[in-house]
Amino acid sequence: MIRPNTFRTVLGISPAMATIGIFMLLPILIMALYSFLEPNPYGGVRWNFTVESYVRLLFERDLDGRLVFDTTYLGIIWRSVWIGAVAVVASLLVGFPVAYYIAIQPTSRRNILILLITIPFWTNLLIRTYCWILILRDTGLINNILISSGVLEHPLTLLYTNGAIILGLIYTFIPFMVLPIYASLEKLDHRLIEAARDLYATRWQAMKQVIIPLAIPGIVAGSLLVFIPSLGAYIAPDLLGGGKKLMLGSLVQLQFSSSRNWPFGSALAIFTMAIVMVALTWYALGPGRRSDGNLH
Repeated sequence: MIRPNTFRTVLGISPAMATIGIFMLLPILIMALYSFLEPNPYGGVRWNFTVESYVRLLFERDLDGRLVFDTTYLGIIWRSVWIGAVAVVASLLVGFPVAYYIAIQPTSRRNILILLITIPFWTNLLIRTYCWILILRDTGLINNILISSGVLEHPLTLLYTNGAIILGLIYTFIPFMVLPIYASLEKLDHRLIEAARDLYATRWQAMKQVIIPLAIPGIVAGSLLVFIPSLGAYIAPDLLGGGKKLMLGSLVQLQFSSSRNWPFGSALAIFTMAIVMVALTWYALGPGRRSDGNLH
């Protein structure tokens, strides 16, 4: 017999569990199933089970049907990983000072600064990315200023480069770095910093020995929140990279649109999700868990 308290608990969480099951688990299961099917030339799938989509990640078939090792997709995966890593490092270098500055301000001013950090979310991402095209193109704002001031005679190639993609990712995801770090630093007891200074610690020593260790949970969380969506980003690589610098998100989109290879697109999505799960597992079992334990 089910106890009343247990029944009420199950009844209370059932809407959330149903939402997770329908809108998260079911699409993932469908995608995983599609990755083991054959592509239909006109889109969709054929119900013939195969692992060809996963084999294609590392090999291609020659005219005789033999498997030949191919690094094309490994190169795209590597580009996605290192661009995402650079975006994380750059976001951290910019976001940590911003988060620390906000954390040491009076409460009334903090709210205003947090509002300013979140304002970009009020505008459509596509429009904001197009604005960067206007800034970075050969006849854009940066080149016009440099040429009119006599610094350059010819415009710099800023658009459709890896640097433009990284800039777009930083601009898009840097609030995800600032907010978790701010959440960690907001709880900082400033008497600890005063004690460090009383013990003749320099500002850098106080930052290194007191502030940064207490901010590690926010740093790790912010790094994951920047790295994970950077792997699957589509708008910045497509618009700022001009479609010439494919990343995993762009590659998946191509498989479901022009290439009409849904199984391979599903396999790429599953592979991307596997990379994300590795990162989340590392956070759960590694620095994030140790740092949280050290704070209690």
